[in-house]
Amino acid sequence: MRNHMHHQNRGVKSLASQAHTVLAFMHHLFGVRNRSATLFLAITLLIAGTALGDEGMWTFDNPPSKQMQERYGFTPTKEWLDHIRLASVRFNDGGSGSFVSPNGLILTNHHVAVGQLQKLSTAERDLVTLGFYAKNQAEELKCPDLELNVLESMEDITDRVRAVVKPGMNEADALKARQREIARIEKESLDQTGLRSNVVSLYHDGEFWLYRYKKYTDVRLVMAPERQAAYFGGDFDNFTYPRYDLDMAFLRAYENGKPANIPHYLKWNSKGAGEGELVFVSGHPGSTERLLTHVQLEFLRDVQYPMTLKMIDRRLQILREYGKQGPEQERRAQIDILRYENARKAYGGEYQGLLDEDLMARAKEQEDEFRARIASNPEWQKQFGDAWETIKQVTTARNKIAKQRFYRRLFTRSNLTNLATRLVFYVIETRKPDAERLDGYHESDLEALRFQLFSPAPIYPDLEEAIVAGMLQIAVDELGADDAFLKLLLDGRTPADTARQITRETRLTDPEVRKRLAEGGEEAIRKSNDPLIRLMLRLEPQLREDEEWYKDNIESTLSAASEKIAKARFAVFGKTAYPDATFTLRLSYGAVKGYPMNGTVAPYKTTLYGVFDRSESFDRKGDFELPARFWERRDKLDLSTPVNFVSTNDITGGNSGSPVINRNGEIVGVAFDGNIESLVGSFVYDETKNRAVSVHTGYIMEALRKLYDASELADEIEGKR
Repeated sequence: MRNHMHHQNRGVKSLASQAHTVLAFMHHLFGVRNRSATLFLAITLLIAGTALGDEGMWTFDNPPSKQMQERYGFTPTKEWLDHIRLASVRFNDGGSGSFVSPNGLILTNHHVAVGQLQKLSTAERDLVTLGFYAKNQAEELKCPDLELNVLESMEDITDRVRAVVKPGMNEADALKARQREIARIEKESLDQTGLRSNVVSLYHDGEFWLYRYKKYTDVRLVMAPERQAAYFGGDFDNFTYPRYDLDMAFLRAYENGKPANIPHYLKWNSKGAGEGELVFVSGHPGSTERLLTHVQLEFLRDVQYPMTLKMIDRRLQILREYGKQGPEQERRAQIDILRYENARKAYGGEYQGLLDEDLMARAKEQEDEFRARIASNPEWQKQFGDAWETIKQVTTARNKIAKQRFYRRLFTRSNLTNLATRLVFYVIETRKPDAERLDGYHESDLEALRFQLFSPAPIYPDLEEAIVAGMLQIAVDELGADDAFLKLLLDGRTPADTARQITRETRLTDPEVRKRLAEGGEEAIRKSNDPLIRLMLRLEPQLREDEEWYKDNIESTLSAASEKIAKARFAVFGKTAYPDATFTLRLSYGAVKGYPMNGTVAPYKTTLYGVFDRSESFDRKGDFELPARFWERRDKLDLSTPVNFVSTNDITGGNSGSPVINRNGEIVGVAFDGNIESLVGSFVYDETKNRAVSVHTGYIMEALRKLYDASELADEIEGKR
């Protein structure tokens, strides 16, 4: 299982984007461990700005055609790329998927759809545990707050964004000027096309692109297996291979109350891909940090990762303690527990990679070589040479406030406090001219923001109380009760008392209350006697001040320096590199291939024989227990059916649910994880052991027809009706 997140795709992420999701910090999910010899070569090529082997998460405007032709004898045509792009789907709450029928049917992972499954569940009907299948369209369940995006077009607007930065502007004013222009571009595009319009920063502000998306907000659940089938092996098998998961789910996009008419969808190939076959992954990787400087990697190693891991451990403790109160509490907490366990394993693996002294030393060595190359050209040195020292200085300043900034924001990491934060900022920001608003509150953002603010998804006050109390307590433990922000927040109360009051007395659990407050504007908010709204109004000036200081003193300088380094790479190597992941559509290529593992070799595929063997080996207990239907129908199954397979495709968190596609444009699998050897892929890729793990289309079809009595769904997928 891989985590996924939503990104605000701008050069600078505002308070709005930071508070947008409870899991916003968990965006690194893949990577590689300590393999010094291979990493030396990988880092060398990375810093040089070129890709190694099957490496790369490539934008559709700049596919690696030369590399694919040289390695696999295949060059994608424009028609092929357009078809794949328009068949690919972004889950705006994190993750990817693809259309697999002309009637709006979408395939993704169970763990991508599980948030909606949880929101559709009740104490009496636990869809996560029991699974779900709609035998006809009338039985399909509407998801409470799921937005899907399809990338309709891409436009390079770099020159327009840079043109507003005038000679003599300081860095803070330059950043504000760019942000105002970006807001104008997005609103202009929205007004002209009606499409979701996002300006995306690539190569760390080296380029700016306008991405326009067709949006679907009427999305309905069609089918999902039981949790035990989808997560077979649980956290023990997470980020491992061989693997045996049925990590799939089907949804359907609707327009005007009817299934959407989809001209671009992926035709199904149940035979899958053979060993050594070329395959592609088209999806939305959330975030990578492969183009960071050595100093920035040190910041992650010494500051960011230790804080994040400590917070994850505490969050898991809170959730587990809450879940022990009873079966219903266990149900409410189970998905967050799975997510945080996943994050703990992912972040822990990446952190171990950053602790590898040899890796870090070689990264520094190769950076020094690149800087020397810049210095050898007087013009390059004049334009770009000071960027690394600037980043060093701004990172030193960032170090000093990182702890305070991180722990103060833990308060917003619950559903209720996140909603309250966005609601208060919404009514204040929307009174301003569009270009002067904080990111996340521009006209182009508002429809999606309101969709989330007024979601009918259930909120459980007792769970919220436990989370808020726990997050506040860790903030007090780390910053001290005398921290100015915490003193303002707690107002002489304990974290537990504060959490109890605001979660038990607030009415923000009701979406109609939130809607009335939003529609009433700032006047309604300021007149409200809701304790959570009152608290957020008290905190809003401090949050805003902190955010504005950070932008003026950190982000603006970092953005300008990062842009210089991006330009330096372009000057030396041209556009032969791919940009870091930004939760935008990317294409990766690779081959279906096993790899050396634990003194032996991992096979390129697993089969149904292995599913039953693994369950039996653990006496059918715990995470290795299979749903009863597997045992009852075992004799009907073709046990040689491939279950999961691995390929050299370069993917990361956010790619979960991405289609795996052959050169004919047919879907042969759905990506859901990576192997344990790949846990530092946020920083570096290693083809020898880095593997994407996917569910085989043959297993999906075998399960639909023989395990779940879903022949009508299977017929739709295979084009038989």
